[in-house]
Amino acid sequence: MEEMEMRSSKIKKFVLSAVVAANCLAITPAMAAEVEQTSVWSRQQAEKVKLTEETTAPKIDLEFDLVAPDQWVWDTWPLQNRDGSLATVNGYRVAFALVAPRTLGWGERHTEARIGMFYSKNGKDWTYAGIPYDYDNAKGYMQWAGTSMIDEDGKVHLFYTATGDRENWDYNGWDKRAVQRLAKTTFDISADKNGVHLTNEGKHEIILEADGKHYETIEQADSPIITAFRDPFFLQDPNTGKEYIIFEGQAGSNRDFIKPENIGDEEYRKTHSVPAGAEKYNGNIGIAEVLDEDVSELKLLPPLLESIGTNHQMERPHVVVNGDNYYLFTISHTFTYAPGLTGPDGVYGFVGEGLFGDYKPMNESGLVIANPKENPYQAYSWMVLPDQQVISFINEPKDENGQVKFGGTFAPTLKIKLDGDTSEITKEGKHGEIKPFGANR
Repeated sequence: MEEMEMRSSKIKKFVLSAVVAANCLAITPAMAAEVEQTSVWSRQQAEKVKLTEETTAPKIDLEFDLVAPDQWVWDTWPLQNRDGSLATVNGYRVAFALVAPRTLGWGERHTEARIGMFYSKNGKDWTYAGIPYDYDNAKGYMQWAGTSMIDEDGKVHLFYTATGDRENWDYNGWDKRAVQRLAKTTFDISADKNGVHLTNEGKHEIILEADGKHYETIEQADSPIITAFRDPFFLQDPNTGKEYIIFEGQAGSNRDFIKPENIGDEEYRKTHSVPAGAEKYNGNIGIAEVLDEDVSELKLLPPLLESIGTNHQMERPHVVVNGDNYYLFTISHTFTYAPGLTGPDGVYGFVGEGLFGDYKPMNESGLVIANPKENPYQAYSWMVLPDQQVISFINEPKDENGQVKFGGTFAPTLKIKLDGDTSEITKEGKHGEIKPFGANR
């Protein structure tokens, strides 16, 4: 026991001295009993973020149609097969998105979010089919983003974020009190000349909750920005056959401090200080192993990637596999960067060899797609599909007078080209267009 305490003391002194050498403020080391292979998006890397021709999305035309005229529509995802390919049901493609009535204000939609269903024969002209589940059966006061998968038996699995305690809901300061948990339900699906139908709604169940160790609970949250345990993404690893749920989180009790590698390499740390409060920006991308066919039993694992001291939110994380290259994508905002750093609203990407590989930022900084400088909030919530189509929604584009026109509808689909650790935008398609795509491979 005495030898273990001496070793622990030496480790703590080493971490503390390294951080002090980097002129960091408000950083307290914690005892970490286990070695974690969590990759890092560092301040040094994020400092390289800049708009380039290859990463800047085309400006969105303000003369756009609404896919569901009575609804705000935002975070969107397609129905996929278990292997990641696009599902088709009697010739129909299916998509899900967050929806809320347009009678609500733009900023009010988040607290009334539900998940709506859309279907299309050609992947361009979408019909809104309403909310497919009974709200009284759903978990959470509101249902936030997730993904959906149809299994070999034709059962649709809808994964979502159950946000807020319905029994004790209060709008006052809700963002600091609304617990987030990962949930799912199931449906039977059919299609005919009248469209696509989800029936036989299954039991809604919570499948994952923050553990407080790897992933921050709402009670532990100490940031000016809402904490996260949300956005479940289902993945079947094509190289191992194993299945996982990937999600957004924040660092828990075993990582409530900044390590030297969160700042950068040794040379960088000699000349760069970290502003006070940066440690409160503690985003990570979490993962859990699926233990059963029904995706109801999961084992929580250490995070794949962390951005402690760099960025607070790594939203809607998802993975695209090309051979041995695993591309880990996430979306983030300008306002969620830690003090002393900045970057555009955009999709950020990291590449590693294997799902649990050492992820390095794409294009040196991580930035893959961003809005143009003159229209920094025109779109958001990009999702990269296995063939590198990228869907998103129109957010807050500005007209020539600088006036915002709230969107709430599908944005033009982009296409990117991945080449090792670099990428570029190559094409712009139709609004909401989803072409057929194959499995991760």
